[in-house]
Amino acid sequence: MKYRTRFRCFFLILILFNLAANFAHPVTPTLIKNLNLHDYMFGAALAAMLFTNFLLSPFWGKINTYVSSKVSMLVCCCGYGAAQVFFAVSVTEPQILAARLFAGIFTGGVFTSFLTYVVNTSSDEDRGRHLAICATIQSVASAFGYMIGGFLGEISVMVTFMIQAAVLSGCGILFLLICVPDVDMDLRKISLPQLAKEANPLNAILDGRKFMCAAFVMLFAVNVLMNIGFTSFDQAFNYYLKDVLGLTSSYNGMIKAVVGLVSFVSNMTLCIWIMNKKHVNQIVVLVILVCALGSLGAIVSVKIPLMIGFSILLYAANFVSVPLIQNLVANQAEQGQQNLVMGFYNATKNIGGMVGSLTAGFIYSVDAKLPFLCTLAVFGAAALVMEIFAKYRKPGI
Repeated sequence: MKYRTRFRCFFLILILFNLAANFAHPVTPTLIKNLNLHDYMFGAALAAMLFTNFLLSPFWGKINTYVSSKVSMLVCCCGYGAAQVFFAVSVTEPQILAARLFAGIFTGGVFTSFLTYVVNTSSDEDRGRHLAICATIQSVASAFGYMIGGFLGEISVMVTFMIQAAVLSGCGILFLLICVPDVDMDLRKISLPQLAKEANPLNAILDGRKFMCAAFVMLFAVNVLMNIGFTSFDQAFNYYLKDVLGLTSSYNGMIKAVVGLVSFVSNMTLCIWIMNKKHVNQIVVLVILVCALGSLGAIVSVKIPLMIGFSILLYAANFVSVPLIQNLVANQAEQGQQNLVMGFYNATKNIGGMVGSLTAGFIYSVDAKLPFLCTLAVFGAAALVMEIFAKYRKPGI
């Protein structure tokens, strides 16, 4: 199979995966309400998954220097599917948290493996474009996955989870069949004690000292802050629709479908245009400020359509920022350290999501719009750090 044909197939499977990965999100508030669990569980459940995701992302980045990314994709897709079955049959808070912790082991691996595969197998000319396509697929397909999951949830919460598990496992098999090996190292030549040492999550995190510099510190800080703000808003918004506005999962899905369309157009036009500009760093600051504007609008809006409109603006601007920041990180990485760097990128993304989801879950009970105010403050901080980075680095990195 030719290089471009193989990548087209990879992107198609990636679309299917991101659709399925989001089937359960719009029905999770319904599940929590039906089980009469505490309101904070919508944040705590996601935080549990993101904790193991964060902890093991550098580990998977390290493992992918010894094991082909396509093998990691198979293991993680099937493991994620099994974890969703566990989540579906859970009826108590400890069971749900355990299921989410289990899922995070594999979500950390699969998203890190997507990045390492693209970085390792793309040509230098295509790497930035392929990363942008991956980020676009993740944001747009995720939104339409919400829509599909929302309508499946109208049929049955359990049916939604079972379909999700089947599709995720199927994607793992397809990745194994379509993708090419991206490592030259023979795993059989590595001793078991050495492999265990290399795969230690703590060692993988400490290995960040090998590449860490001021530029990476600032980029990872921006990534953490953006994910704190976005996850806090997203989790609170999803629950707000069900809890305060009384909307069903299908409404949530339709809103996310609109977000998907807006994000697709934005990423395929505005994002590509920005990447071709010299002053990318400064433009990213403006994109983050648009995110802050969207959160401010959602706070002050008293009418539902206006609030939803500002929310869509925030979603679209955030989805544009993702491939831009991702590409800045990838371009900063030196050859031979790219797997570890992208593992750290995914880890910082998840630590931001973990903090954001926990924050949203616990402050939501104080005031339903308080997480949106938190989002505004964090986006402001992210814009400030990005402005410092823009002045620190030459235009375009």
